[in-house]
Amino acid sequence: MQLRGASADALAAISDEFGVRLQGSSDAARIGRDLFTVASLLRSEPGLRRVATDQSVDSDAKQRLVTELFGSQLDAVSLEVVKAAVSRRWTVSRDLADALERLSEVAVVRSAGADSARLSDELFSFGQVVSENPSLRDALSDRSRSVEDKSGLVRSLLEGKALPATITLAAQAVAGTYRTVGVALAEYQQVAADVHGEKVATVRVAHPLSDADRQRLTDALSRQYDRPIHLNVVVDPTVLGGIRVELGDDVIDGTVANRLDDARRKMAG
Repeated sequence: MQLRGASADALAAISDEFGVRLQGSSDAARIGRDLFTVASLLRSEPGLRRVATDQSVDSDAKQRLVTELFGSQLDAVSLEVVKAAVSRRWTVSRDLADALERLSEVAVVRSAGADSARLSDELFSFGQVVSENPSLRDALSDRSRSVEDKSGLVRSLLEGKALPATITLAAQAVAGTYRTVGVALAEYQQVAADVHGEKVATVRVAHPLSDADRQRLTDALSRQYDRPIHLNVVVDPTVLGGIRVELGDDVIDGTVANRLDDARRKMAG
């Protein structure tokens, strides 16, 4: 989710206020659900979305409208966030819903508390399950099935096996905001990393890493990037040996397959 111009400025300003409000709240999970619900409603009701983002409509009037519509349904913090959001200027009307959904993701991540590392691991693992299971991937991308039906399927798969925050985000992933469920889950992982000041590195290896090797690699990457690193480890038999590290746009390829390719290119040259 990438906003530009006035929308990016609006989200940045609201995010700063939101962080302070979240610290004083005892129910980040509720706030996350509230904001996602409002974002979904804005997407489904073009008329409401137009009024909420119309710069010719007085800001106080828009805040009163939000209070009338949602005042009895939302947590007090959620209501204040929505009121602040409709007071801002947005580049295009759909950006308001996107921004509220991003804040909902941040709130759900915050609700995991000390289990943030587990949340990231579970999101990554579920993404791998979806990627490697064509029937599940098709079921979750089937446009003939309702979002409620697909969310129910996700919850049935994860209930009792994952954190409540993981289940909430995985269920949100089928809403269609992102291009695919896999893209949504990867984006949520990045949100979790950003919230905790981390970077995410995907490491491809031929065999599982020992705890000691995993820690050494984490420490080395953290020193190199001057930031805590969260590792996603993918066991990939095509690697043959060595490791391949993908961190944002950076790729460190120390695999046997890559070295063999280099040798072939040199011989051919």
